Amino acid sequence: MKKRNVSPRLHIDVVTVFPEMFEGPFRESMLRIAQEKKLVRIRVINLRDYTKDKHKTTDDKPFGGGAGMVMKPEPIFDCVEDLKKKSPEAWVILTTPAGKPFRQKMARDLSKKKHLILICGHYEGVDERVREHLVDEEISLGDFVLTGGEIPAMAIVDAVTRLIPGVLGNQDSLKHESFQEGLLEYPHYTRPRVYGAFSVPDVLVSGDHDKVERWRKEQAKIRTRERRPDLKNSTD
Repeated sequence: MKKRNVSPRLHIDVVTVFPEMFEGPFRESMLRIAQEKKLVRIRVINLRDYTKDKHKTTDDKPFGGGAGMVMKPEPIFDCVEDLKKKSPEAWVILTTPAGKPFRQKMARDLSKKKHLILICGHYEGVDERVREHLVDEEISLGDFVLTGGEIPAMAIVDAVTRLIPGVLGNQDSLKHESFQEGLLEYPHYTRPRVYGAFSVPDVLVSGDHDKVERWRKEQAKIRTRERRPDLKNSTD
């Protein structure tokens, strides 16, 4: 009997000038499992393959002067347009400090797409024409600056992939994670029950599942009020 080809639920292309940075992270843990199960297909695209000069140049000096270099538009446009030939609905993301802060809701929304293309920004940024005419969404990890967009791309791929049904061994664990309901996750304990002078809260070993559930909800609210009062359910 002929084996049926299984189409991944999500294709992710990461466009970068430093493809070697992704070799370790994309071959370990849940990302490796997700690819082995063929639930997601992750490709790392070397932007230099889309350059046309012998030096494989991807950046140049900014018009008007100033420090640093700017990523050129031609190789980025050529690369993304090539990737979209077979997948015109692909959602194009640029990792940049000027983007919207990445949130769990964004990860959930992206996990429902069929094809993501992540462009890793670098140097002083990308030519503005890329942002204006090629990119669907700009994403930042937060209010700080990294050397490039590769680490944010890794974080986005990880956060999105783990939400695809079948990637996690127990899908119920997603219901209780931080940020799922605007709350941080409750505290966790495991064996031994007593470690030195520190012991596990009695309610967790009481065997009363209703009490445990109420305790966890209350602890989640307390932790959120103390650590992240900006979250929507922190004052409930």
